[in-house]
Amino acid sequence: MAFEQPKLKYAFDALEPNIDKETMEIHYGKHHAGYTKKLNAAVEGTDLEGKTIENILMNLDKSNSAVRNNGGGFFNHNLFWEVMSPDGGGKPSGELGKAIEDAFGSFDAFKEEFAKAAAGQFGSGWAWLCVHEGGKLEICSTPNQDNPLMPGIGCGGTPILGLDVWEHAYYLKYQNKRPEYIDSFFNVIDWEEVASKYAKEK
Repeated sequence: MAFEQPKLKYAFDALEPNIDKETMEIHYGKHHAGYTKKLNAAVEGTDLEGKTIENILMNLDKSNSAVRNNGGGFFNHNLFWEVMSPDGGGKPSGELGKAIEDAFGSFDAFKEEFAKAAAGQFGSGWAWLCVHEGGKLEICSTPNQDNPLMPGIGCGGTPILGLDVWEHAYYLKYQNKRPEYIDSFFNVIDWEEVASKYAKEK
């Protein structure tokens, strides 16, 4: 069965003013759709056909650039849309809130470290919050469409929060002011969704 681009759970303009409607339309409708289409073409007729995207990425042949780039782009954007909400922002509570405090000292310290990973990723890439078996959290960044599910890349855990720092994700509104975009992302993080992913993977 071919991979399908998931439908958004909110309207293109729902994340404004933090993420603008035009960027959402292009990012979802062109970039993410393109990765989905090219991923399907890359796995068609191969032994990867019919496997889950997680299985493909965890067992990735990194020399297969079509699957690496488009499989990463498909998975990364699926997660990105899921962890944002018009009702987002604030800070996590419960198990996830405690795990963040245990790992980073405080929520503010977590924000600072995550923002640093996102701002410091040279060129295009992603910042991640990952969970390891047992519930330990880690922050890392990866270039291009790589992600921590891929062997030998980034944190090595399961990503539960991801921020796209490719220029196409923010340039129309923020131009070269990536730190402003990163700050705005915290206003739309759906911590309930992130907590649900944490509970499932820890």
